[in-house]
Amino acid sequence: MMAASKPVEPQSGSGLPRWQLALLVGTPIVLGVGAVYLWNRSRGKEKQGKRNGERKTPEGSASPVQGQHGATNPELENMSPLDRAQSAKNKGNKYFKAGKYEQAIQCYTDAISLCPKEQKGDLSTFYQNRAAAYEQLLKWTEVIQDCSQAVELNPCYVKALFRRAKALEKLGNKKECLEDVTAVCILEVFQNQQSMLLADKVLKQLGKEKAKEKYKNREPLMPSPQFIKSYFSSFTDDIISQPLQKGEKKDEDKDKEGEASEVTGSSGYLKAKQYMEEENYDKIISECTKEIESGGRYTTEALLLRATFYLLIGNATAAQPDLDRVINMDDASVKLRANALIKRGSMYMQQQQPQLSTQDFNIAAEIDPRNADVYHHRGQLKILLDQVEEAVGDFDECIKLRPDSALAQAQKCFALYRQAYTGNNPSQVQKAMDGFEDVIRRFPKCAEGYALYAQALTDQQQFGKADEMYDKCIELEPDNATTYVHKGLLQLQWKQDLEMGLELISKAIEIDNKCDFAYETMGTIEVQRGNLDKAIDMFNKAINLAKSEMEMAHLYSLCDAAYAQTEVAKKYGLKPPTL
Repeated sequence: MMAASKPVEPQSGSGLPRWQLALLVGTPIVLGVGAVYLWNRSRGKEKQGKRNGERKTPEGSASPVQGQHGATNPELENMSPLDRAQSAKNKGNKYFKAGKYEQAIQCYTDAISLCPKEQKGDLSTFYQNRAAAYEQLLKWTEVIQDCSQAVELNPCYVKALFRRAKALEKLGNKKECLEDVTAVCILEVFQNQQSMLLADKVLKQLGKEKAKEKYKNREPLMPSPQFIKSYFSSFTDDIISQPLQKGEKKDEDKDKEGEASEVTGSSGYLKAKQYMEEENYDKIISECTKEIESGGRYTTEALLLRATFYLLIGNATAAQPDLDRVINMDDASVKLRANALIKRGSMYMQQQQPQLSTQDFNIAAEIDPRNADVYHHRGQLKILLDQVEEAVGDFDECIKLRPDSALAQAQKCFALYRQAYTGNNPSQVQKAMDGFEDVIRRFPKCAEGYALYAQALTDQQQFGKADEMYDKCIELEPDNATTYVHKGLLQLQWKQDLEMGLELISKAIEIDNKCDFAYETMGTIEVQRGNLDKAIDMFNKAINLAKSEMEMAHLYSLCDAAYAQTEVAKKYGLKPPTL
């Protein structure tokens, strides 16, 4: 389920990674991704021309050197030691430009030995130039050694730090690479694509590695009741989430004779359904297992309900065999098989397998073409894949089958809005905004309608009205923690009211201490306030609550970005300005 639990970001375009929003220097934290990107571009236009290229060339000109007093002196013996060193470096630069890297290295080595030790700036340049030549020969260990010498002599030497970061990455030393590239990003005020891309790449790799290990060994965790109810509310054709039928009520209500007695006491599935109504979710998986193991009459339903709860606790490995069984049961009802396909398709999307996901949704549409849930959930998938036109088509199909589906109406509006907003089409943006007004007028009880409208209003900088929409959400769903997080973020962007923002996000954690989005947001704010230890603590709390390996990997990236900053602050005294 996509829902409005987190800000929806377009999947393509030149937005900044979320780790960078957590580090970004002097920028209001909740600027939209695209807005931050533009803010960066406008601040750095004059620097960008020089900075976007790969840093390959050594430093210093290759022309004849000027002596300290301005006169060109070809007689080396009459030159000062520093001038002789500069002359050797210039010769090295000529060899470098001609692609003769071994000879260049020899010249830079001469420059290093000739240079007086107190000339730290020049000496660091010679080491950095020799590192550049070693880099061309793919001699990564030598690159690291020379760059380390350069950085020791000149701690904020961007070229040397970045070259060392690249060499460390080549040797698989991601942690130290990240520290170097973080220092570079801070020194360059996030203006260089090359260093930002390397930081992003290493953070993603570290995040994936850590999440893979942690997710495999994690303790399954039941989400909050509010999350579970919200999940089931996104299905209208889901047999297993419907309340017990009259004929299925507790044993004492049943006739002791005949068929009814078969499904009483011994039916784990019916007990599981009873626990669903009582919100006693922890007992559902074990009751479904009893039904399945005894080969009860509700085995198919029990398989689907058990798989659903395995997905909710983040155990996709256990969920998949159950879903596969239901999908492959020829005698199972089409509704159950379509529901299993939707859930397996959503699971594949979480695992970043969009082709398998699309395939499952398409099969579901073939076998149960009048099932509104198929189109609703496939529409959400298409939004994630940035296929907005197809998403709108699916939401339309869902609305045709279920005209009262407020959720699909709201999400169709949001899809149209995103398309208009990213396509920079003001008249279509206005049309989408009018569409939201229509949805909240026709479906005043749909919290999701207000939440999505609020996100669009925030984009449009209509902060006062967005705030009103979040208040409506809270009125309808006072136990929805994510709404408090969004409202808190809005206070920061609208009024720069840090205290109020943090108060609302703390309220979200109070309402639902399993709300990973609240911890993630709090961590991001603490990074910007310079409270890195507290930020790392918040990110770790979010990691323990992550509902998928992919989400966990993203959170590890944020945590590692903050940790790298603490190391950079210790080593170089470098800190971005804080809020």
